[in-house]
Amino acid sequence: MDSGVRVDLHGRQALVTGGARGLGASIVRALAGAGASVLVADLRKDLARDLCNELAAAGRGDARFVELDVRDAGAVAEVFKDLEAEGQAVDILVNNAAVDVSKPIEHLTSDEVTRVVATNLLGPMYLCLETYRRMVARGGGHIVNILSTAANRTWTEAGPYAAGKSGLRAFTHTLFKEAQRDCPGIGVTGIIAGGMETPFIMERFPDADVSMLQSPDIVADTVLYALSVPSGSAVSELVVVPRKEPSWP
Repeated sequence: MDSGVRVDLHGRQALVTGGARGLGASIVRALAGAGASVLVADLRKDLARDLCNELAAAGRGDARFVELDVRDAGAVAEVFKDLEAEGQAVDILVNNAAVDVSKPIEHLTSDEVTRVVATNLLGPMYLCLETYRRMVARGGGHIVNILSTAANRTWTEAGPYAAGKSGLRAFTHTLFKEAQRDCPGIGVTGIIAGGMETPFIMERFPDADVSMLQSPDIVADTVLYALSVPSGSAVSELVVVPRKEPSWP
Protein backbone atom coordinates (compact mmCIF):
# COMPACT_ATOMS: atom_id res chain seq x y z
CA MET A 1 0.00 0.00 0.00
CA ASP A 2 1.35 3.43 -0.93
CA SER A 3 1.39 5.76 2.03
CA GLY A 4 -0.95 8.73 2.12
CA VAL A 5 1.56 10.57 4.32
CA ARG A 6 4.30 12.53 2.59
CA VAL A 7 7.55 12.87 4.49
CA ASP A 8 11.08 13.07 3.07
CA LEU A 9 13.47 10.83 5.01
CA HIS A 10 16.38 10.90 2.55
CA GLY A 11 19.69 11.13 4.37
CA ARG A 12 18.25 9.63 7.56
CA GLN A 13 18.84 6.14 8.93
CA ALA A 14 16.18 4.18 10.78
CA LEU A 15 16.43 1.04 12.91
CA VAL A 16 13.29 -1.11 13.21
CA THR A 17 13.26 -3.97 15.70
CA GLY A 18 11.22 -7.02 14.75
CA GLY A 19 11.42 -5.67 11.23
CA ALA A 20 11.46 -8.94 9.30
CA ARG A 21 7.71 -9.59 9.09
CA GLY A 22 4.23 -8.39 10.02
CA LEU A 23 3.96 -4.83 11.30
CA GLY A 24 7.74 -4.50 11.39
CA ALA A 25 8.04 -5.29 7.68
CA SER A 26 5.26 -2.80 6.88
CA ILE A 27 7.14 -0.12 8.83
CA VAL A 28 10.40 -0.98 7.05
CA ARG A 29 8.70 -0.67 3.65
CA ALA A 30 7.10 2.65 4.61
CA LEU A 31 10.35 4.16 5.89
CA ALA A 32 12.34 2.93 2.89
CA GLY A 33 9.65 4.23 0.56
CA ALA A 34 10.05 7.66 2.18
CA GLY A 35 13.78 7.59 1.45
CA ALA A 36 15.30 6.38 4.72
CA SER A 37 18.10 3.86 4.94
CA VAL A 38 16.68 1.12 7.15
CA LEU A 39 18.36 -1.35 9.47
CA VAL A 40 16.11 -4.40 9.80
CA ALA A 41 16.91 -5.65 13.31
CA ASP A 42 15.61 -9.15 13.94
CA LEU A 43 16.56 -12.75 14.73
CA ARG A 44 14.81 -14.09 11.62
CA LYS A 45 17.75 -13.94 9.21
CA ASP A 46 16.11 -15.41 6.14
CA LEU A 47 12.93 -13.32 6.36
CA ALA A 48 14.90 -10.14 7.02
CA ARG A 49 17.25 -10.71 4.10
CA ASP A 50 14.33 -11.56 1.81
CA LEU A 51 12.73 -8.23 2.76
CA CYS A 52 15.96 -6.32 2.10
CA ASN A 53 16.32 -8.04 -1.28
CA GLU A 54 12.68 -7.27 -2.12
CA LEU A 55 13.20 -3.57 -1.48
CA ALA A 56 16.45 -3.49 -3.43
CA ALA A 57 14.86 -5.26 -6.41
CA ALA A 58 11.95 -2.81 -6.38
CA GLY A 59 14.30 0.18 -6.14
CA ARG A 60 12.53 1.26 -2.98
CA GLY A 61 15.39 2.40 -0.83
CA ASP A 62 18.29 0.97 1.09
CA ALA A 63 17.70 -1.71 3.74
CA ARG A 64 20.11 -4.11 5.40
CA PHE A 65 19.79 -6.82 8.00
CA VAL A 66 21.17 -6.49 11.52
CA GLU A 67 20.97 -9.59 13.69
CA LEU A 68 19.77 -8.51 17.13
CA ASP A 69 18.16 -10.06 20.19
CA VAL A 70 16.64 -7.03 21.92
CA ARG A 71 16.65 -8.91 25.24
CA ASP A 72 20.47 -8.83 25.28
CA ALA A 73 21.63 -5.41 26.51
CA GLY A 74 25.23 -6.20 25.55
CA ALA A 75 24.22 -7.10 22.00
CA VAL A 76 22.21 -3.87 21.71
CA ALA A 77 25.22 -1.83 22.86
CA GLU A 78 27.45 -3.66 20.38
CA VAL A 79 25.21 -2.74 17.43
CA PHE A 80 25.55 0.94 18.27
CA LYS A 81 29.31 0.66 18.78
CA ASP A 82 29.63 -0.99 15.37
CA LEU A 83 27.55 1.75 13.75
CA GLU A 84 29.72 4.43 15.33
CA ALA A 85 32.85 2.66 14.09
CA GLU A 86 31.34 2.84 10.58
CA GLY A 87 30.57 6.55 11.02
CA GLN A 88 26.83 5.90 11.06
CA ALA A 89 24.03 6.95 13.39
CA VAL A 90 20.43 6.02 14.09
CA ASP A 91 18.20 9.01 13.34
CA ILE A 92 14.92 7.11 13.77
CA LEU A 93 14.35 4.23 16.18
CA VAL A 94 11.17 2.16 15.97
CA ASN A 95 10.78 -0.28 18.84
CA ASN A 96 8.38 -2.80 17.34
CA ALA A 97 9.63 -6.26 18.43
CA ALA A 98 7.14 -8.01 20.71
CA VAL A 99 6.06 -11.48 21.80
CA ASP A 100 3.14 -12.86 23.78
CA VAL A 101 2.15 -15.98 25.67
CA SER A 102 -1.63 -16.34 25.83
CA LYS A 103 -2.17 -18.33 29.02
CA PRO A 104 -4.07 -17.91 32.28
CA ILE A 105 -1.74 -16.56 34.95
CA GLU A 106 -2.04 -19.75 37.01
CA HIS A 107 -0.44 -21.71 34.15
CA LEU A 108 2.37 -19.30 33.26
CA THR A 109 5.99 -20.23 33.90
CA SER A 110 8.66 -17.84 35.10
CA ASP A 111 10.55 -18.36 31.82
CA GLU A 112 7.50 -17.32 29.81
CA VAL A 113 6.98 -14.20 31.90
CA THR A 114 10.65 -13.29 31.59
CA ARG A 115 10.64 -13.75 27.81
CA VAL A 116 7.59 -11.53 27.30
CA VAL A 117 8.64 -8.74 29.65
CA ALA A 118 12.28 -8.80 28.48
CA THR A 119 11.23 -8.52 24.83
CA ASN A 120 8.36 -6.06 25.17
CA LEU A 121 9.68 -3.75 27.90
CA LEU A 122 13.36 -4.23 28.71
CA GLY A 123 14.38 -4.57 25.05
CA PRO A 124 12.86 -1.23 23.99
CA MET A 125 14.37 0.39 27.08
CA TYR A 126 17.83 -0.94 26.17
CA LEU A 127 17.42 0.45 22.64
CA CYS A 128 16.26 3.80 23.98
CA LEU A 129 19.20 4.02 26.38
CA GLU A 130 21.68 3.58 23.54
CA THR A 131 19.78 5.80 21.09
CA TYR A 132 18.58 8.70 23.21
CA ARG A 133 21.94 9.83 24.61
CA ARG A 134 23.39 9.80 21.10
CA MET A 135 20.44 11.80 19.77
CA VAL A 136 20.95 14.38 22.51
CA ALA A 137 24.62 14.66 21.53
CA ARG A 138 23.65 15.16 17.85
CA GLY A 139 20.78 17.51 18.65
CA GLY A 140 17.95 15.55 17.06
CA GLY A 141 16.22 12.32 16.12
CA HIS A 142 12.95 10.50 16.69
CA ILE A 143 12.01 7.47 18.79
CA VAL A 144 8.75 5.61 18.11
CA ASN A 145 7.60 2.92 20.52
CA ILE A 146 4.85 0.60 19.31
CA LEU A 147 2.36 0.13 22.14
CA SER A 148 -0.94 -1.72 22.31
CA THR A 149 -4.48 -1.27 23.53
CA ALA A 150 -3.26 -3.57 26.33
CA ALA A 151 -1.32 -0.57 27.65
CA ASN A 152 -4.68 0.94 28.62
CA ARG A 153 -7.08 -1.93 29.09
CA THR A 154 -6.20 -5.55 29.59
CA TRP A 155 -8.06 -8.83 29.26
CA THR A 156 -7.67 -12.44 30.42
CA GLU A 157 -4.62 -14.45 29.31
CA ALA A 158 -2.67 -11.22 28.76
CA GLY A 159 -0.91 -10.62 32.07
CA PRO A 160 2.77 -10.37 31.02
CA TYR A 161 1.90 -8.72 27.70
CA ALA A 162 -0.23 -6.02 29.33
CA ALA A 163 2.38 -5.47 32.04
CA GLY A 164 5.13 -5.01 29.45
CA LYS A 165 3.13 -2.68 27.21
CA SER A 166 1.82 -0.64 30.17
CA GLY A 167 5.38 -0.24 31.42
CA LEU A 168 6.59 0.78 27.97
CA ARG A 169 3.85 3.38 27.72
CA ALA A 170 4.92 4.89 31.05
CA PHE A 171 8.58 4.85 29.97
CA THR A 172 7.67 6.49 26.64
CA HIS A 173 5.83 9.33 28.34
CA THR A 174 8.76 9.88 30.72
CA LEU A 175 11.20 9.95 27.80
CA PHE A 176 8.93 12.42 25.99
CA LYS A 177 9.05 14.79 28.98
CA GLU A 178 12.82 14.46 29.28
CA ALA A 179 13.27 15.15 25.56
CA GLN A 180 11.23 18.35 25.97
CA ARG A 181 13.73 19.36 28.64
CA ASP A 182 16.94 18.00 27.14
CA CYS A 183 16.68 18.54 23.39
CA PRO A 184 13.79 20.11 21.43
CA GLY A 185 15.06 18.38 18.29
CA ILE A 186 14.15 14.92 19.57
CA GLY A 187 10.69 13.51 19.01
CA VAL A 188 9.31 10.69 21.15
CA THR A 189 6.02 9.06 20.15
CA GLY A 190 4.11 6.08 21.46
CA ILE A 191 1.69 4.48 19.00
CA ILE A 192 -1.16 2.49 20.51
CA ALA A 193 -2.05 0.02 17.77
CA GLY A 194 -5.17 -2.09 17.83
CA GLY A 195 -5.60 -5.55 16.32
CA MET A 196 -3.84 -6.13 12.99
CA GLU A 197 -3.97 -8.90 10.43
CA THR A 198 -0.39 -10.04 11.04
CA PRO A 199 1.30 -13.31 12.04
CA PHE A 200 1.47 -11.96 15.60
CA ILE A 201 -2.33 -12.26 15.79
CA MET A 202 -3.11 -14.97 13.26
CA GLU A 203 -0.61 -17.54 14.53
CA ARG A 204 -2.05 -17.36 18.05
CA PHE A 205 -5.67 -16.93 17.01
CA PRO A 206 -6.10 -18.66 13.62
CA ASP A 207 -9.89 -18.38 13.88
CA ALA A 208 -9.80 -14.61 14.44
CA ASP A 209 -12.39 -12.62 12.50
CA VAL A 210 -10.20 -10.63 10.10
CA SER A 211 -13.04 -8.14 9.54
CA MET A 212 -12.30 -6.98 13.10
CA LEU A 213 -8.64 -6.33 12.28
CA GLN A 214 -6.77 -3.57 10.45
CA SER A 215 -3.93 -3.70 7.96
CA PRO A 216 -0.44 -3.21 9.43
CA ASP A 217 0.14 -0.74 6.59
CA ILE A 218 -2.24 1.65 8.35
CA VAL A 219 -0.10 1.55 11.48
CA ALA A 220 3.05 2.00 9.40
CA ASP A 221 1.43 5.07 7.87
CA THR A 222 0.85 6.34 11.41
CA VAL A 223 4.58 6.02 12.08
CA LEU A 224 5.24 8.20 9.04
CA TYR A 225 2.73 10.73 10.32
CA ALA A 226 4.57 10.95 13.65
CA LEU A 227 7.77 11.64 11.72
CA SER A 228 6.10 14.26 9.51
CA VAL A 229 5.03 16.65 12.28
CA PRO A 230 6.89 20.00 12.05
CA SER A 231 9.58 20.66 14.64
CA GLY A 232 7.46 23.30 16.36
CA SER A 233 4.99 20.62 17.43
CA ALA A 234 5.29 17.31 19.27
CA VAL A 235 3.18 14.15 19.19
CA SER A 236 3.57 12.14 22.36
CA GLU A 237 0.98 9.47 21.53
CA LEU A 238 -1.22 8.30 18.68
CA VAL A 239 -4.01 5.73 18.75
CA VAL A 240 -4.94 3.74 15.65
CA VAL A 241 -7.45 0.91 16.02
CA PRO A 242 -9.95 -0.87 13.77
CA ARG A 243 -13.41 0.68 13.87
CA LYS A 244 -14.69 -2.52 15.47
CA GLU A 245 -11.82 -2.77 17.98
CA PRO A 246 -13.32 -4.53 21.05
CA SER A 247 -10.54 -3.58 23.49
CA TRP A 248 -10.69 0.23 23.17
CA PRO A 249 -11.32 2.31 25.18
